[in-house]
Amino acid sequence: MKILITGGVGFIGTNCAIHFAKQKSQVVLIDNFSRRGVEKNAHFLTKSYPKNIKIIKCSAGNIKSYKNELLSADAIIHLAGQTAVTTSIKNPEYDFENNLHDSFLLLNTVKNYCPHIPLLFASTNKVYGNLSKHQTILDKNLKQYIDVCHPQGIDETEPVDFISPYGCSKGATDLYFLDFARIYNLKTVVFRQSCIYGPHQLGVEDQGWVAHFSKQIIRKQPITIFGDGYQVRDLLHVDDLIRAYDLAIKNINKVSGQALNVGGGINNTFSLNQVITILEKKINNQIKITYQPSRLGDQPYFVSANKKAKKLLNWKPLICFEKGVDSLIKWQKNNL
Repeated sequence: MKILITGGVGFIGTNCAIHFAKQKSQVVLIDNFSRRGVEKNAHFLTKSYPKNIKIIKCSAGNIKSYKNELLSADAIIHLAGQTAVTTSIKNPEYDFENNLHDSFLLLNTVKNYCPHIPLLFASTNKVYGNLSKHQTILDKNLKQYIDVCHPQGIDETEPVDFISPYGCSKGATDLYFLDFARIYNLKTVVFRQSCIYGPHQLGVEDQGWVAHFSKQIIRKQPITIFGDGYQVRDLLHVDDLIRAYDLAIKNINKVSGQALNVGGGINNTFSLNQVITILEKKINNQIKITYQPSRLGDQPYFVSANKKAKKLLNWKPLICFEKGVDSLIKWQKNNL
């Protein structure tokens, strides 16, 4: 099998490449190397899997540079794009170009030349906006927010509500992928992902926050939390995410044209403050925490129900956060 992955030397792309290379697939990675530090991932991949992995340095929208590889692929995983809300607010044109524009060029090329190829898109739970209509309360005993009307998590019936240029570019791409399945019979699948963590994740303040927290604690550097720290997220190990990708490719006729919420679920739900406490104990460092006002579009609570992925793919998270985060910490200690 031949897998083409855009954004292939980023965090999720690197772990995808490792997964499929271990299965003896041929893996072609498309990446413009715009993320700081991804050269380390690229070096690791080409050194570790020289016979299985090929890297092409270009943007996902530069179709001419990899069109032959695209047309001969058995599946495409589209991960490339601008990843931060804050960056999108500062430079919405850059966000539009890297997310919606480049994604549409890829999608339209698949429509025109190879509509039979499974095409997966990594979307985000940010397409649901700030969930302002949900009834959320602060549980003072648990020291975290609770979504009273969604005690088992949020599913795909939640209305989309794009907030911020990032929300618009990712959300519009999300809907384009779903609509091209409906209108042109493409084999597209959209993954509306929660917080993903794991090895090969560099982590910065406005994207990859678990890795950022871990890195700061390892370095004994302070952490800034936007909000009160009681906001809740479900945390999904990257290996569990990639297992969902693999299942979707193998069962494409079951999930084609579907959006799937995928996250750690109820059993891997933590507040930001709780995550810091866990990391401090594991790393055996304590750091200074400062609090700033919440940022635009921030969700006080998001937990993925995962029911649709369970029904269609028989998928559920297998790696609990308190054990899974050890792989991230180990990688950061050895590589940062």
